[in-house]
Amino acid sequence: MNIYKKFFLRVKEFFFPGVCALCGGGLNSPAEIRYSLCGNCADSTAPAHGNTNDIFLDSKCKMCGKPLISEIGTCLPCRNGGERSYERLWVLFPYIGKYRKLLTAYKFGKNAALADFFADKISGIISGIVKNESPDLKDAVIVPVPPRPGKIKDTGWDQVDHLVKRLEKIPGCLPVCRCLRRGKSQTQKHLSRAERLENLKGRIFVNSAYAQSLSGKRADSASDDRKAPSFILIDDVITTGSTIEVCSAALKEAGAGKVYGICLCFD
Repeated sequence: MNIYKKFFLRVKEFFFPGVCALCGGGLNSPAEIRYSLCGNCADSTAPAHGNTNDIFLDSKCKMCGKPLISEIGTCLPCRNGGERSYERLWVLFPYIGKYRKLLTAYKFGKNAALADFFADKISGIISGIVKNESPDLKDAVIVPVPPRPGKIKDTGWDQVDHLVKRLEKIPGCLPVCRCLRRGKSQTQKHLSRAERLENLKGRIFVNSAYAQSLSGKRADSASDDRKAPSFILIDDVITTGSTIEVCSAALKEAGAGKVYGICLCFD
């Protein structure tokens, strides 16, 4: 097999995997190939606790989006974790079982076709948020959480930004702004929430040109009743919420109005 054919097959497998990412079965329709999921597996991966509308039920914490056990409104870690700079966070799936397998296939297995599946779910959640909870978000701006420096060099891609690129292809998608940058910091994996916040402090910031634009809009809003823009942060996994918190704080400091977040999974 010559080098060109090998390259073509690798590209084809990257964008159009031949088997279902969950069960390993064949993909038999354009929709299944597009999602890299067979029909049965796609139907079985509804957002946490059932269908999309359940995202808005009171069984989830209004701050971190994780399921409530015996609490009402806000979970105990969020009540004890101090004030948040963001207004609310929604999360689609628990990072366990088939959902963990799905995200692992996407994030580490580089099954890029799964981005369309995730993007469609996020698009549905945003539509539900605007309709059911926050009509003001119809004019919001989507911001992907920035990767750590060197990530693309180390792994070959940024899975969050690729997801947002697929989200941009959906008709009616909110505008996207890649305005956040991230400086060097140590790995977050084994740090507590307090340590993660300290580790990222001052290392996620709004690029200077967009910060000036936000500052101007904030000044205008004070004089002519125009609201400062609202933002929806997009990330793949929330563990302690520290990354979303630091991103939100950076946007607020630069002049953002309200900041919300949507994550694929909670750990």
